[in-house]
Amino acid sequence: MSYELQALIGTRELLTVAAAEVPAARVVPLAQGLALIPVTPAVLAALQGEEAESKSGGGAGFGWHSDGFELRLAAWSKAEPIACVEAEYWGGSGTQRAAVWSNGRIVLGPLSSGEFEPSPPEGTPISRALRRIGAHVEPGDTDEFDSVGLAAHRSTDGWVTPD
Repeated sequence: MSYELQALIGTRELLTVAAAEVPAARVVPLAQGLALIPVTPAVLAALQGEEAESKSGGGAGFGWHSDGFELRLAAWSKAEPIACVEAEYWGGSGTQRAAVWSNGRIVLGPLSSGEFEPSPPEGTPISRALRRIGAHVEPGDTDEFDSVGLAAHRSTDGWVTPD
């Protein structure tokens, strides 16, 4: 079974403000007062902007977005922290990448885990990013990823149109 996610995660309030600037964006509530914006191709195109189209890959090491994308995250993070996360799994192995912006700059990451790498004691990249923006592990859950509900859909598009 596969899992893939490309998303922005922050408080519902922050992402509601951010989504107002990006007509294609959809804010999806998560647990613990957080929400996510699935980074679909339409959202990505809107966030990158014309001035950034010639650049390849931003400073946070995500190959799918530009410096213009990161400038938007930096601007939004002046109000509250915001995380950019990605995950891709197939058959139990896969990769994660995460970074958190706060006060206009990257304050965590970019963090990444490779295929077949064991999770470090401090947690996976996404769980560490979630922790940095205020998430915590609920009793009975294995990590912040589970506690906020990121397993609810198996694909980025599933967050827009539920699986």
